[in-house]
Amino acid sequence: MKVYSQEETLNRVLGVKGTLARDEYESQKEDYLVGLAIRRARESQNLTQQQLGERIGVQRARICSIERGANLTLSTLRRIFTALGIEVKLDIANMPAIALN
Repeated sequence: MKVYSQEETLNRVLGVKGTLARDEYESQKEDYLVGLAIRRARESQNLTQQQLGERIGVQRARICSIERGANLTLSTLRRIFTALGIEVKLDIANMPAIALN
């Protein structure tokens, strides 16, 4: 019986990295992990979803959605991290320099 690694299994089921299905899976996984990090940060400060929502001006249901990794936007993430007092840096790798005239 052959045992497959996680990478081999993903390749067989979704395709190799760069295929549409695999890229969508990777994106959803990353969004979920960001949501989980937000939840852990909120809980470490003993805040409820309602309290965090009030700090950034959204309903509790929106915080719940964010913590599940759904509908993440950079502007909302910025407001959440600011409300939690967390410094975040955006690093866009392999991005060519843009000349501003």
